[in-house]
Amino acid sequence: MKNKSTESHYFNRELSWLAFNERVLAQAYNDSIPLLERLNFIAISAKNLDEFFMVRVAGLKNQQDAGINEIEMGGKNLNELMDAIYDYSLKIIQNQQLLFKTLKSELKQENFSIVDLKKLSKTDIKWLKDYFTHTLLPVLTPLALDPAHPFPFIPNMGLAIALELLGKRNKAMKALIPIPSQISRFIQLPGKTQRFILAEDVITMHIYDLFPSFQLHSHGCFRVLRDSEIEYHEDSEDFVQYFEVALKKRKRGAVIHLEIEEKMPLKLRQFVEENMNLEIGNLMIIDGPLGLDALETVATSSRPDLRFPPYHERYPERIREVGGNIFAAIASKDLLVHHPYESFDVVVEFLKQAARDPQVVSIKQTLYRTSNNSPIIAALIEAAENGKSVTVVVEIKARFDEQANLQWAQDLERAGVMVLYGILGYKTHGKISLITRREEKGLQIYTHLGTGNYHPITARIYDDLSLFTADPEMGEEASKVFNYLTGYATPKKLYKLSYAPLTMRKKIESLIKDEIHWAQNGASASMWVKLNALVDIQLIDLLYEASQMGVSMDFVIRGMCCLRPGIKGLSDNIRVKSIVGRFLEHSRIICFGNGHPIPSSYTKVYISSADWMHRNLDWRFETFVSIENQTVKEQILNQIMIAYLKDQAQSWCLEKDGFYIPPAEPGKGFSAHEYFMKHPSLSGRGHANHDNVPRLTLESE
Repeated sequence: MKNKSTESHYFNRELSWLAFNERVLAQAYNDSIPLLERLNFIAISAKNLDEFFMVRVAGLKNQQDAGINEIEMGGKNLNELMDAIYDYSLKIIQNQQLLFKTLKSELKQENFSIVDLKKLSKTDIKWLKDYFTHTLLPVLTPLALDPAHPFPFIPNMGLAIALELLGKRNKAMKALIPIPSQISRFIQLPGKTQRFILAEDVITMHIYDLFPSFQLHSHGCFRVLRDSEIEYHEDSEDFVQYFEVALKKRKRGAVIHLEIEEKMPLKLRQFVEENMNLEIGNLMIIDGPLGLDALETVATSSRPDLRFPPYHERYPERIREVGGNIFAAIASKDLLVHHPYESFDVVVEFLKQAARDPQVVSIKQTLYRTSNNSPIIAALIEAAENGKSVTVVVEIKARFDEQANLQWAQDLERAGVMVLYGILGYKTHGKISLITRREEKGLQIYTHLGTGNYHPITARIYDDLSLFTADPEMGEEASKVFNYLTGYATPKKLYKLSYAPLTMRKKIESLIKDEIHWAQNGASASMWVKLNALVDIQLIDLLYEASQMGVSMDFVIRGMCCLRPGIKGLSDNIRVKSIVGRFLEHSRIICFGNGHPIPSSYTKVYISSADWMHRNLDWRFETFVSIENQTVKEQILNQIMIAYLKDQAQSWCLEKDGFYIPPAEPGKGFSAHEYFMKHPSLSGRGHANHDNVPRLTLESE
C-alpha cells in the first residue's frame, strides 16, 4: 500500500478506463466522420461500458462485499471510487442518449430514420402487424405476475418490458414480456428510404395480441447486467468440464447494474427494483432506449455514402513477386506485416501453405481468440488430417470467448490435433506460430510472432504487427518458449525473445535502467513506447526515476494510463497521448535510444503481446520480441512510431491533472491512419514500390 505522499502519483485505473471510453464516444461528435460511423461509435462505447460493469465493477463489488475498502492506486477508498464510477458512467450514458437524439435528427436529413410509433403510416402499421404475427409473436412469452406466477429470472444482458395492465372492473395486474436476444432490436421497415423502429415499440403496440382481455395502463423497459467473472480452479480433475459448468453459472451471476427507462412510472419501477433484489447504487434511470450497443446493426447497414470510404488492405508485394510462396519470401528476409493496412490473409496463407506443403513436418500454435468459422482453425485441422504433427495451446479463459474456445478445442482434437491448455494459473496470451519445414540444408523453422490475435475479423480494424522470420536463432528460442508452455521446460539463455511470467519484466526493467545509465553519463537517453495500457506501479515508479535522471519518454497509450505525466521533479520528461480513430490501436511497440537519439541504427526495438500491467507481466504467458532486421527496424521507427508521434488528427494529450486535451481540429492535420492507408510498408514492398514511401520526421511540415 502506497503512503499518502505518493498516492497522487497515480491515476485510478477504473477512472482512467472510463476516460478512454469517453474518448471513444467523443468520435460521435466529430463531424469529419460519416454519420453512420459516428452512430457506431455510440454502439462501441455502450458495448465497452457493459463489459466494464460485468467485469471491473463486478470485481470491485465483490471486494466491497468482502469488507475490503482499500484500493491500490488513485487516492480514493473503495466506497468513494464506486461513487465516482457511478457518476462518471451515468455521465457517459447520458451523453450517449443525447448524441443518439442528435444523430437521429441528422440522419433523417439523409433519408435514414429511426422512427417512433407516432410517425407510422397506415401502410407501416399494416406491415408491422404482419411482422409481429409471423416473426415476433411465436418467440414472445407474455408473463402475468402474481403469487402463482413469480417474477422470472432475467439473464445477463436481458431486456424486458414491465407492464401494468387493467382487466375487468379495472383490476390491475403486473406483467412482463422478456425480449429474447434472437429478436432484432431495430426492425427495418419497407420502403425506398431506410427506416428502423425499435422492437419494444412494435411489441408495445400489439399488447392486445399478447394480453387479449386487458388494457395497457403503463409500461417501460428495463435491462440487466450481471457479474460475468468466472472463478476457475485449475486443480479440478476435469478442467474443461469445470469451465462448461462455470459458463452456465455466468448467466445467473448477481445483478451488478440495472437500467430502467425514465418513462416507466415510479410504482412500476419500484416493483421491478424489489423483484431484482437490487442494492443501492446499482440502478440508473435512462432517458431513451436501453442497450445502445444494438445500434451496431443499424450503423453497418447498406448506406456506403454514410460510412467510411471502403479501404482495401494491401497484400505485401514481396510475397507476390515470389509467386505467392510465403516461405520463399520469409527465407529471403524478415517480413513485418502491419494490420489492418496489410492483409491478415498473409497469416492465414502462412498456415494454409504449411498444411498443404509436403515438406512441412510440424506446426505449433497458440490461440487466444479467433473468429467463427475460422480459417486458422480450418488450416490447423487440414494440416493434422494431412499427417502433420500439430500442437495447439488453446486459452479457454479468454473472457467472453470461453465457449467458442472450448468448441475449437474439441474440433481440433477430433481432427487429431494435440490440444493443450497452457500453464496452470496463467492465461496464454502470447501469439506464436512455428512451422518446421524439411529443406536441403536440414530442418528450417519459420516463425510468426504477433501483437494481436489470430482473428481474421478483428484484424480488419485492429492495428497490429505480425513478424515473420526464418532466423534460426529466433526459431530455436521460440521453440524453447513454446516447449515451456507445453512441458514446463524452462529455457536458458534466450537472447532475442523474452517472455512472461519469467523473464519479460526483468528485461524491460533492465532496458529502462540502461537508459538511466546513459542519462547519468551525459549521453542521449530516450524511449518511445506504444501500449494499450500502462498500469503496473513497479514499472511506473521506474519510469518516474528515469524521468528524474533526464530520460526523455514519449508514450502512445490507447486506454488506461495510471502514470501522471508532466509533474515537476517527478515526470516532467514524460509525455503521454492517446490515439482514437477509425482503427483500434492494439500493437505494442517499445523503443530504447541506447545512448543515441531515436531513431537511429543504435535504437533497440521490440514488439510485444503484452501491455504493462501486473496481470500481463506476472500472470500471463506473453512475448517480448527483439527486432533484429534493419529494414523491419526502420519500418517500425521511421514509418510507424514517427507517424503515431506526429499524429494531430486523432491524438488526445494527457495532462498531469488527468484530463485529456482533444485534437485542436478533430480529423484535420497529419493522421497516422491516413498515412498508413496510403503508403506500403518498408519490409513488404516490392521492387516496383521501392522508392514509394516518404521518410517521416518529427519536425513540423
